[in-house]
Amino acid sequence: MYDLLVRGGRLVAPDGVGPADVAVADGVVAAVGPELDGTAAEIVDAGGLLLLPGVVDAHVHLNDPGRADWEGFATGTAALAAGGTTTAIDMPLNAIPPTLDAASLDAKVAAARGTARVDVALWGGLVPGDLDRLDELAAHGVVGFKAFMSASGVAEFEAADDLTLVQGMARAAQLGLPVAVHAESDALTGRLARRAVAAGRTTVRDYLASRPVLAELEAIGRAIAFATETGCALHVVHVSTGRGVALIAEARARGVDVTAETCPHYLVLDADDAERLGAAAKCAPPLRPAAEREALWARVHAGDVELVATDHSPSPAALKDTGADHFAAWGGIPGAQTLLTLLHTEAVARELPLERLARLLAAAPARRFGLAPRKGALVPGADADLVLLDPAAEWTLAREHLLDRHRLSPFVGRRLRGRVVRTILRGHTVARDGAVTGAPAGRILRRSPSDGAHAPMML
Repeated sequence: MYDLLVRGGRLVAPDGVGPADVAVADGVVAAVGPELDGTAAEIVDAGGLLLLPGVVDAHVHLNDPGRADWEGFATGTAALAAGGTTTAIDMPLNAIPPTLDAASLDAKVAAARGTARVDVALWGGLVPGDLDRLDELAAHGVVGFKAFMSASGVAEFEAADDLTLVQGMARAAQLGLPVAVHAESDALTGRLARRAVAAGRTTVRDYLASRPVLAELEAIGRAIAFATETGCALHVVHVSTGRGVALIAEARARGVDVTAETCPHYLVLDADDAERLGAAAKCAPPLRPAAEREALWARVHAGDVELVATDHSPSPAALKDTGADHFAAWGGIPGAQTLLTLLHTEAVARELPLERLARLLAAAPARRFGLAPRKGALVPGADADLVLLDPAAEWTLAREHLLDRHRLSPFVGRRLRGRVVRTILRGHTVARDGAVTGAPAGRILRRSPSDGAHAPMML
């Protein structure tokens, strides 16, 4: 007798896709296999559906406390749950205060209490100042430290100069935690932007030109050099080009502990879309020409991209509506609800095996950020986090489908293949057919630097 038995689905496992049932007891996977014996308090018919591990989105901005009018735990995690994400890792910068020490981390946990609908782990911030704060954050269970190599866009979170980054990486290495970097050269992007604005060149194309591929490549190379010198585990977020991924792959081949993340918008949109969509598609690094997008996909197929995350970074419409001055618009794309469906659509079109998709969206981020073995895989003993996806469903994303606060997605109107039917967190359905269900039951996950395991802290 199980608590939950999901019968008749096709399980996406590391070694392929095949028929399987999933049995759940006490919130964890009790058994996996075809035609399992036994019954359950709740039986779900998954005939015709894919069973995937719950998505682990390693890069979201939920902005609570202080900027819940941009996005908060209530709306952000509702969108995540509806889209098949069961674990999110929240970035430290857009909250007030940002997550820079034990006190601000406690404020973040308090904001999540009673409102988070998925499990949430936390990044800490690496900014100029007292490095002892990194020790505080590590003791409170952050998965790692986030640093900006260019301006973050908010005054509360200062960019890390080279000395701060080197010293912070050295301390992170001692603590056994990775450093994630936004890799763009501020010396290049800042001066190019100021020159363009001073000359009155403020269109979308002017913005794209102010953040060239070279700015990303230079910063990635510098971050790799610092990580090599300090022995720090390095994670490069939202890599927008195949050439950037190539630098990371070459360093990894030399023995550097470095991983690459990219985002759906770099995989499905390009510079022409940026011009067509305007501020809705503004991000940093910016969208690239179609040839760069295809080179990025080639690196995904080659296995050089470890994970895909949303960089979900919404804002009120007023921060996007800046008229002809594209530089003044907020640079962030909301994507919490569309990660799995967008990537499934592309995986089918580009013949990317589904087991690779599950690794990019669940297994790899869980392993990299110390949330495995409980997260990221449907195996006995793991948390019973799973997604039921109808792979045959074809539909068009509409604004009314979205649950994030402002619903300003650049993907609205896009034709998608595959639809999330049900999202299950620790054995309980948290979203069904695009709507959330039940009371919020998310937990804060704390990473142990010593062994990479996590212990949940109940909210």
